[in-house]
Amino acid sequence: MGILDNVLGPQSKYDKMLPYTYEARMPIIEGDAEYNSYLSDTICGLVKYLTENSIDSQEVEIYEIFADKEKLIPKQLYTLETGAWMSQKGMCQSFKDHYEGYIYEDGCVFEDRNCKGVGP
Repeated sequence: MGILDNVLGPQSKYDKMLPYTYEARMPIIEGDAEYNSYLSDTICGLVKYLTENSIDSQEVEIYEIFADKEKLIPKQLYTLETGAWMSQKGMCQSFKDHYEGYIYEDGCVFEDRNCKGVGP
């Protein structure tokens, strides 16, 4: 990564068709509007972080965050029929149609992003 990349950040974040980041929201108290947020620049990084921190997939909703909007991601794109988290390879296949032209056989355009997750 060159100095320009360090200043401007990942190139894929400038593509308006792609989310800027991903946010998982887990209610603090059931039925209450307040929630804990978990963030990552990639969906696979977010799911990895949630898995490593023993966050149940059924307790969260994940959103794509764009500059001017946010969109709820259907759970079937990142969970198995059993409700368990999908593997990274499974998510690559699952999101192939969702991000048509951005995920390919050997990788994806999100590879220039930081895959670390953060949360409360």
